[in-house]
Amino acid sequence: MSNLTNKSNIVSNKKMSIWEKMYLPAVVKGMYITFSHLFKKKVTLQYPEQTKPFAEIYRGKHVLKRDDVGRERCTACGLCALACPAEAITMIAAEKKNGEEHLYREEKYAATYEINMLRCIFCGLCEEACPKEAIFLTKEIVPSNFERQDFIYGKDELVETMDNRIDISKRQSAEVLEFKKNKNFKHNK
Repeated sequence: MSNLTNKSNIVSNKKMSIWEKMYLPAVVKGMYITFSHLFKKKVTLQYPEQTKPFAEIYRGKHVLKRDDVGRERCTACGLCALACPAEAITMIAAEKKNGEEHLYREEKYAATYEINMLRCIFCGLCEEACPKEAIFLTKEIVPSNFERQDFIYGKDELVETMDNRIDISKRQSAEVLEFKKNKNFKHNK
């Protein structure tokens, strides 16, 4: 009798037939399933040569964007780090010095910006929280490594280069693209 429900459990002791004792029906059924899969279309991809197509909204490796002049967009406001549920983003802010006007857009910039890819859950909340459109998730896959410290990406791996710009127009909403077309706002000048 069960202690939690006060119901009795009925146990059956059914005798096995000779065929069931030899496991022959089970073996035949297993072989049938195996042979039926031999003639089906293969679903395995030969990975380096073949890749599976990704959806337009796939979220992969992060990128810190630059503006059209080549200055970093990030102003180290910390909203991306606050929005990150995995607490994967850390940054240290610094103030721009004389002669660095061509490097940063605002007076404050991220001197250190790191994302721990082992903690990141690729939710995209960092890109939604960024008021300067500085961080986006791309379609690029995060490569595998053997050492834990290789998964902590700094600005050297995150900031895009001017000769290799990453198109993020599909990641932006229609409202943001319409806003960027309006040159009356200070943000777009």
